[in-house]
Amino acid sequence: MLLEKEALVRFLVEAKRHTYAAQGDEASVPPVLTGSKQLEYANGDWRYRDIYFGMDFFAGQEVVELAGRPVWTMVYSGGVNMSPASRERTAAVYRFLREALLQVNAHQLYRGPERWREGDWEYRSTSEGRLESFRGSESILLDGESVYELQYSGGLLLD
Repeated sequence: MLLEKEALVRFLVEAKRHTYAAQGDEASVPPVLTGSKQLEYANGDWRYRDIYFGMDFFAGQEVVELAGRPVWTMVYSGGVNMSPASRERTAAVYRFLREALLQVNAHQLYRGPERWREGDWEYRSTSEGRLESFRGSESILLDGESVYELQYSGGLLLD
């Protein structure tokens, strides 16, 4: 099977816009792993799966399969780093994060855009590498102070 990278990129953007970014945990399906949240999206032979644990601090993995074969992955961990982290403030951080993640596109593929602002909120993402092998980080600032940080890395899984 020949993987068309452009098709993978198109599908990945589509999947990310239809799962957590658009619906939060409402996109959940019954999880395979106890205690996890599992989000899924499929289109034709393509399947996207995002499994993560935790809330204020969380860790997870995204996997894209083509015709039942894993072809791409990204692992991530991070979360809210403000003190005190009330449930309302945490919910506000994650609402803003989902809005930023909806900005995903073929050039800013892994998470959200390099920078995105809305009112007193600012999202930042930096990455290095290519689709085959990459790493990066994202952060959210509220009134210029860091309230959220995350690290990610991944790449292609082809033999």
